[in-house]
Amino acid sequence: MVRQMSDEHKAANAKARAENGAVSAYLEALESNRQRPGRRRTAESMKNRIDAIGEALESATPIRRVQLVQERIDLERALSAPAETVDISELESAFADVAVSYSGRKGITYSAWREVGVPAVVLKRAGISRGGT
Repeated sequence: MVRQMSDEHKAANAKARAENGAVSAYLEALESNRQRPGRRRTAESMKNRIDAIGEALESATPIRRVQLVQERIDLERALSAPAETVDISELESAFADVAVSYSGRKGITYSAWREVGVPAVVLKRAGISRGGT
């Protein structure tokens, strides 16, 4: 016997899928834009390193030479790649719109959101506070 889902159940499933998509897209954008440890690599610092590699190649051993050549190739590729600037404001808005509902459905706390990198100001905008939603 196959039971049909009610329209309410279908709507709830559709809402859950939409919330999951919004939350997932926002968290992935946060992860990809996360600051990495160490100094930021700028175009100028990469060009300076390419120049230094050129000088180091003159006296490098064969094994060091191949490593330097590969580093130069990687730097040149990074310089020519289009800059990835992701505007996450739309993703942030979509997240803020569904975060309370999603958190309640999944039992996710303010602390958990903060630990994965969601800024406090976004949680406040979403209506999620330290004491609960």
